[in-house]
Amino acid sequence: MENRTDKNSYTVIFAIGMVIVVGALLAYLASSLKPKITENQRLEKQQNILYAMGINDNDETSAVFISTDKAPEAFDKNVADQIVITVDTNGKVIKTQSRDEYFEETKQEPYLIDVKKQQASAKDGGERKLPLFVGKNSEGKTVYVAPIRGKGLWDAIWGYVAMDENMVVRGAYFDHKGETPGLGANIKQRYFMDDFIGEHLLSNSGEFKGITVAKGNADPKNNDKTDNEVDAIAGATITGDGVTAMIKKDLKLYLPYFNSLKGK
Repeated sequence: MENRTDKNSYTVIFAIGMVIVVGALLAYLASSLKPKITENQRLEKQQNILYAMGINDNDETSAVFISTDKAPEAFDKNVADQIVITVDTNGKVIKTQSRDEYFEETKQEPYLIDVKKQQASAKDGGERKLPLFVGKNSEGKTVYVAPIRGKGLWDAIWGYVAMDENMVVRGAYFDHKGETPGLGANIKQRYFMDDFIGEHLLSNSGEFKGITVAKGNADPKNNDKTDNEVDAIAGATITGDGVTAMIKKDLKLYLPYFNSLKGK
């Protein structure tokens, strides 16, 4: 019998076979690599939180994480508690849990909470869980680190902001998924992140103001830490606006907790 390979049926059968083989191969690779991917994500979150706390290997100009082999020990040593604040769609606090209370309920570490999913839950009218990490920074002072997430020019941006009890920024780390190299991507450069250190999130009267990444800021050397502004990155206005928005939107939700620290 003649074996015709130029028929349409042969092409279709061959394509289906390739799809099945490649699909099975990709499924196997995804399954086998999942534990490694999960572990890398866990370590990266620890590094991000530690970086914001000032626990890092920075040199004079560059932002450098503490190494992955040191991150778990440093995280356990420097993060005293992981608090989870549950709020409703209006930002009203429903309950506040310690790390142990939350872990007993969910069997999950608070630092592994998916901020993106929590934001989606709030948009759909559900509750939102806000993780907050309490520890000592490189100077031995108590800081509170909160994760934030927003939208840049092309895709997601996110970060971790370390604050003291007065919501004064003591450290920050920002990252992105697909901002423009040399422009919006520079939000993860040290010169930009360091500008936030010392900035006040509250006004003198205690009102939450956030921090604006301001184009044409009248304080380019960032000497005034009470103006609620830092200088923008040239050519990255939309990314800067995204940083401004996620700081104001996400960190404001923590205000009731910080007020509670002062007995308000």
